[in-house]
Amino acid sequence: MSGESIRLSRSGSEPRVLALANQKGGVGKTTTAINLGTALAAIGERVLIVDLDPQGNASTGLGIDRKSRTRSTYDVLVGDASLGQVVLETAVPRLSVAPSTLDLLGVELEIASEKDRAFRLRGAIRALHAQSLEAQEDGFTYILVDCPPSLNLLTINAMSAADAVLVPLQCEFFALEGLSQLLKTVEQVRAALNPRLSIHGIVLTMFDPRNNLSTQVVEDVRQFMGEKVYDTIIPRNVRVSEAPSHGKPVLLYDLKCTGSQAYLRLASEIIQRERALQAA
Repeated sequence: MSGESIRLSRSGSEPRVLALANQKGGVGKTTTAINLGTALAAIGERVLIVDLDPQGNASTGLGIDRKSRTRSTYDVLVGDASLGQVVLETAVPRLSVAPSTLDLLGVELEIASEKDRAFRLRGAIRALHAQSLEAQEDGFTYILVDCPPSLNLLTINAMSAADAVLVPLQCEFFALEGLSQLLKTVEQVRAALNPRLSIHGIVLTMFDPRNNLSTQVVEDVRQFMGEKVYDTIIPRNVRVSEAPSHGKPVLLYDLKCTGSQAYLRLASEIIQRERALQAA
């Protein structure tokens, strides 16, 4: 079955929302959001990346300069704009982004006293879907939320809106440190805010086959998390590192490099898991 036929079979359905979260920085979270989104779009999905990181690296990596960000996810969360009003198209067909700005740094204080403070993103996504149905337009089939490297109100908003959490995990010594805290946070959000939330999977990133420690980390994480770990491993790759400086996903920058091919495999694996969930 082609990616396009998968997309069409879900026409009219609510988008699948995946939050990319890890409170540790530098694990390849934003890189995974950009390139997984591109890979899903390449196989026929309509994808929206919601940039919830005040640094805005996902927006920059998709070629959205700061001057173009007249409205951002900050405006959505404080109620000054709808999600549809901030979405921008990218150079990748079927891939859009809701950009972020540094204003997000203050959003926690601004909405802290609001009763729905943990559900602002969920409400915005539902309104966007309702808008596409009313206009009889094809909506997004996947929404990837790039979270900041901390477990704050922005991340809680992402998890409250998400169907599942995708965890990028760097193949380094401290990989498992902090993972238990993230899993605990997911459990807390599931119990208090979002009963449907699950761990979609853990993607191992920045793997260096020449490094014995990387191989050991892979073994340890697979032993600890079992089938939750994707088969696909994202290698450490110079082309993946270079691509953001050109405002491009690596799949546009160098399709044939090992990093691009790994993200295409990851997208395929995620679609396969989605099929299994739909069939269950």
